[in-house]
This record gives sequence, structure tokens and C-alpha cells, in this order.
Amino acid sequence: MKAAVIHGPGSIKYDTVEDPKIIAQDDIILKVTSTAICGSDLHIYSGAMPTAPMVLGHEFMGIVEETGSAVTHLKRGDRVVVPFPIACGNCFFCNHDVPGNCEHSNPEHYGPEGGILTEKGGALFGYTDLYGGYDGGQAQYVRVPYANYGPRVVPEDLSDEQLLFLTDIFPTGYTGVDWGEVKGGETVAIFGSGPVGIMAAKSAWLRGAAQVIVVDTLQFRLDKAKATAGCTTIQWQDGPKDVVEQIRSLTNGRGADVCIDAVGFEPDRNLADRIKATINFEKGSTKVLEACMSAVRRSGIVSVLGVYPVNYDNFPIGQFFDKGIILKGGQAPAHKHIDKLLEYVVQGKVKLDDIITHRLPLSEISHAYDIFKKREDGCVKVVLDPWK
Repeated sequence: MKAAVIHGPGSIKYDTVEDPKIIAQDDIILKVTSTAICGSDLHIYSGAMPTAPMVLGHEFMGIVEETGSAVTHLKRGDRVVVPFPIACGNCFFCNHDVPGNCEHSNPEHYGPEGGILTEKGGALFGYTDLYGGYDGGQAQYVRVPYANYGPRVVPEDLSDEQLLFLTDIFPTGYTGVDWGEVKGGETVAIFGSGPVGIMAAKSAWLRGAAQVIVVDTLQFRLDKAKATAGCTTIQWQDGPKDVVEQIRSLTNGRGADVCIDAVGFEPDRNLADRIKATINFEKGSTKVLEACMSAVRRSGIVSVLGVYPVNYDNFPIGQFFDKGIILKGGQAPAHKHIDKLLEYVVQGKVKLDDIITHRLPLSEISHAYDIFKKREDGCVKVVLDPWK
């Protein structure tokens, strides 16, 4: 089959690889009909999270091609979306709705510590050896383990593009709002106007937010957020102080009830940021998380959806304590929310495909990653056809 294989930093190729096979009795083989590039994939592409050559991609859907003997609720020909965490559905953490911490899916590298290179969480599709080493879905076919727990059958009258983002970015954006305990009437400030940030904005409205503010460094991404999610936008130009002051001015001086970090450790950085990271042996920067902690009101909630893979010096724990901030983060529990979010799509309460800016064949995978990484040609979200 054809697949997108990472060979090293900045090198992803359209390769011919072996077809996946049933390994466990509860596996399925999925014929992928649509897949996408996620911002998290860029951490691997940039080399910030190194891995051996593997098929990338954790946002995919398709048609069941083959089922293992223990698969009970799927059959050949079923059309499904697949949540991005690989989870067994039976362990302590799966039973507590945190499938990203599954005890069984990542046996070689799992553990309670959550270290930088050891004792990681549950497995993820196409996301380095540390997270299970499973090939992902930027391919014509993919093996899906624990198929009795993950894949969801979807309506035939909805297109792939209407449903594809149920795999990751919609559940992830919704999780940021859910962690923020939004019940109605709140101000939600979202840092990052990429796909996850826009989905968080859409989710905030679904949960009854009174005001949704989106912050980004790039105007074209803010324009997309405003057009698709109807939010107030702030461009980060002169550093976090100006952004924080603007958010406070919109909230009677208090700050936002909820701040969501939808950027993570690889924001736009200046030379001083890069020098600091080098001196402290850090990857990337916590500047967006620090801005969230300043912009949130006292006793507010900061939800961290962006990836932070290492430890960082000078974390503002004094501010965290003085303001009484609630801080939540981690892999989104996609399995917990996907059924409810599917109903929102079916009922027409939310539109997901309006963030797509580029539709490309999988054969143009190198170009797709390049423009997504460099944010060229107005690129916000790329959807790929594995059969072109």
C-alpha cells in the first residue's frame, strides 16, 4: 500500500509499505477514505519528538475491510471514525474515562511516572515509539487495535469531511472547554487559532459561553476563527502583556474565566526565547501557558491542550498559588465525548468542515506538511485522499 512515512526531521515521503495485518483477535483493518495532518504531527516532523521511520497520522476514517474473530459490533463494509488514542476499554483508566492513560495499549513504554523518555501514557496512532509505535492512518490501510472499544459507525448521509474531525480535533477542543467547567455565561479565551483552537471556540459556544476570545500571531488564522466560530480576536504582536491587558479590558479587569492553551511547546519564538531554551536544556517554550496563567481570572481554570513533552525551568508556581488557578491538561479523552459530539454534528448544531483550507492527494504529502508547517498559502487544515 501507499503511506506517508517519516524518515527524519523535515523528511516525510510517499512510500510503498507492507499492508497491515490482523494481529490480535479484536483488531480490524480499515480502508482509509480520508485522513488529515494534525498540529501534533508537526512535532514529529520538526524533530522535536524523534522516532524511527513509521507511518504518521491519527486523524482518519474509512471502511472496515477485515475483522478479527473477537470483533463483535463491526463488520466488513461498516463506515467508521476512529478516536486517536489507542485504548483497551477495560483497564482502570479506560473505566474512568481517561483512555489516554490506558494501561494495556503501550506495554513497552507505559508507567506511572510520566517521565520524558520513560513510563509514558497509553498508545496513540502514528505517534513515535514512546507511544506504542503503532503505524498511523496517513495511508491507504491501517490496523486498528481494540476495535470493540474505539471505532464508531457513522451515518452514510454525512460526508467524510463533515465527520473526520471527530477523530481528534473536535473532541480535543471540546475537552478544553469541558475541563474549564463551562456551564453558561463565561468568558473563554483561547490561545492558538489553529484547528484545535477553532474547535475549542465552537465548543465554547455549544456549552453556552457568553464571550469567546481567540488569540494568535497570524491574522489569516484569526480571520478563519472569526469566520467559522464567530469569536472576538486578538493578534499577539508585541508580547503577552498587551494581549493580557486586552483580555482583562474585555472582562471588567478580572481576566477570562477559562483560558485554553491550544498551542503547546512550539509557539512562534524570538531569539531571546530560543536562547533561554538552549541555556535551560528545554524544547520550545512555555510562553503561551504563562500568558494563559496571567490572562485567567483568580480562581479561574487553565486547560492545556497543546503538547509539552519535557520539563521547564521558572514555571510560575507562585502565580499559580496566589491566584488559586486550576490547571488541567493531557491527552483528550476522545472516547468519552465522541458519541455526544457525533450527535451535535448529526443534529446540525455544529459545522466542522469549514476550517478545511486544503484538499490534497496523499501523494503530495511532502508538500502538504511543508505548507502546514510554514503556514503558507493560508493553510489552516489539510485533508488528504489516500487513493490519489
